[in-house]
Amino acid sequence: MSTTELTELRRTIGQLRQCVGALRARYGEAPAIRRLVNDVERLDIDASELSEAPPVPEQPKAADRSHVVVVPDTPYDPELWRDADDEGVGGYQRGQR
Repeated sequence: MSTTELTELRRTIGQLRQCVGALRARYGEAPAIRRLVNDVERLDIDASELSEAPPVPEQPKAADRSHVVVVPDTPYDPELWRDADDEGVGGYQRGQR
């Protein structure tokens, strides 16, 4: 994250903290307000950790099409499935009992 992004994040967390403070003054220590206060604190902690973390190397933008496997929409040959069992079903009965 660039310095500009971190500055904007800090500013936004500050605004959120002020808003939650106003809500706290209106609603008191309701469980929802306590959770919001905790969430704002968590955001502040995460932003601090993020500012100290090394940036992730940029990933390539274009998809590498050399590894794409095209699967046709045409039905498979039924002979492919002869003598095959359905996994988890227990298989087909072979012959008469």
